[in-house]
Amino acid sequence: MKKILVLGAGLVARPLVQYLLNQGDIQVMVASRTVSKADKLVAGHPNGHTLSLDVNDADAVDKLIAQYDLTISLLPWVHHMVVARLCLKHKKHLVTTSYVKKEMAALDPEVKAHGLLFLNEIGVDPGIDHMSAMKIIHHVWDSGGKIVSFRSYCGGLPALDANTNPFGYKFSWSPKGVILAATNPAQYLVDGQKVVVPGERLFDDYHLLDVPGLGTFEAYPNRDSLPYIDLYGFKAIRTMYRGTLRNISHCETWRNLVSLGLLDNEKVLKLSNHTAASFLKDCILQQRSDDLYESVRGKLNLRESSVFLRKLEWLGLFSETPLSTAEGTSVDVLTELLFNKLQYAPGERDLLILHHEFHAEYPDRREKINATLIDLGIKDGDSAMSRTVGLPAAIAAALIVKNKISLTGVRIPVDPEVYLPVMETLVTLGVNFKEEFIAL
Repeated sequence: MKKILVLGAGLVARPLVQYLLNQGDIQVMVASRTVSKADKLVAGHPNGHTLSLDVNDADAVDKLIAQYDLTISLLPWVHHMVVARLCLKHKKHLVTTSYVKKEMAALDPEVKAHGLLFLNEIGVDPGIDHMSAMKIIHHVWDSGGKIVSFRSYCGGLPALDANTNPFGYKFSWSPKGVILAATNPAQYLVDGQKVVVPGERLFDDYHLLDVPGLGTFEAYPNRDSLPYIDLYGFKAIRTMYRGTLRNISHCETWRNLVSLGLLDNEKVLKLSNHTAASFLKDCILQQRSDDLYESVRGKLNLRESSVFLRKLEWLGLFSETPLSTAEGTSVDVLTELLFNKLQYAPGERDLLILHHEFHAEYPDRREKINATLIDLGIKDGDSAMSRTVGLPAAIAAALIVKNKISLTGVRIPVDPEVYLPVMETLVTLGVNFKEEFIAL
C-alpha cells in the first residue's frame, strides 16, 4: 500500500483525509499538534493513523516525512519550506493548497533532478480556479480562437440562511489567514494597462459583480494576477484579473479596519490586563477620551449614523469584555473578537462561489464564456470550503502515489495530465461548473 502523510488537521482537512482513506489502497497518517482533531478525521478507519506532532520539532518532522511516499502540507505557509526541503532530502513528493512563492519556485531544478513533483495551488482558489480555467482556455485554442480577456472571481461566504451577522461573513478556514490576506497588495491588467494596488488601499479598489443565478457581490483584486498570463499561456490577453467576492459593504468595513490600525501585525502588545475597550483606547486610539464611539468616528471622519460604528459595537470592541490574548499584535486581538462572533452554528451551511468570465476572439466571430461553480456546504456535514479545498488536493495526491501523473518539478495544476482527471473526479463528487457560451 502507498503511504501519505497529512500535516495539519484544520477546518479543510476532513474531506481530504476521508477521500484518501476510502481509496482502499492508501495508508494515511494525520499528524497534528492536537491529536484529538486528527482522531476525529480518521474516525477509526483501519487505514488511518494519527500522531501528535509539534511542527517546530524539525527532527520529528524529518523522521516522519522519511517514512511516507508523499506529504500533504495543510500547515500555514511559514512551515512549507521546511517541509519542502525535507521532502527533497528524502526524495518524497509534496502537495500543498498554497500559492507558490519565490522560495518554493526556486526549488524547481532540484525537484526535477530527483524526479519529484511538488504540486502547489491545488485547492479551490488557488486550484479549481486554475483547472476549470485551463479546460476552457484549451477548448478555445483547439477551436482556433484566442482569449483576450479573463476575469476570475472566488468567494467563500455564509449561505443565505446562515448570513446572520452584520459583517456578512463567517470563518470557514483559518481566521488569522483571512485577516492577513486583507493586507496583501495586488496588481492586474485591464485593457492593456497594469493596475498596482498597495495593500493599504486594497479595499478602495472594488467593483460590483452579478453572479448568474445568485445575486450581486463586491469584488476586489486577489494578489498578483500578472504571473498567470504566462502560467496560463496567454499570448494576446488585454485584461487579466483575479478577484475575491464578498457580500455588500464588506470593502468599506475592512477599509475602515485597516485605517483604524486593527490590521497591524508587527507591533507586539502587552494585553494581559486589557479589555476590548481599553485595548481600543490605549493601543489603537492612544487618546484620553472615554467616548470611544466618538473617537473612532472622528479618527475615520464617519457620520454619526455610520454602519461601521454599529458593526464595531456589535463586535464588542467598545465593551469591557476581558481579552484572552495576553500578548500579541492588533491582528491577534481582531482575530479573537471576530472568531468569537463569526462562527458557523451547528447545522449552518457555507457557500462557495467560483465564477470565470472569458472573452474569446476567433477569425470569424467573438464569444463570451461564463463558467460558474456554486457549492453549498452539507447540513451537519462538510463545508463547501473544506470540500473544494480538500478534495482536489486529495485526488491529486492519490494520482501521484499511484503513478498516474508523470510530471516533475514545482508546479500548479494547469497541465491536462493533472486537471483532466482531477476535474472528472470532482464531478462524480458533486463539484461541477455551469458553462455558458454567448455569441457577441
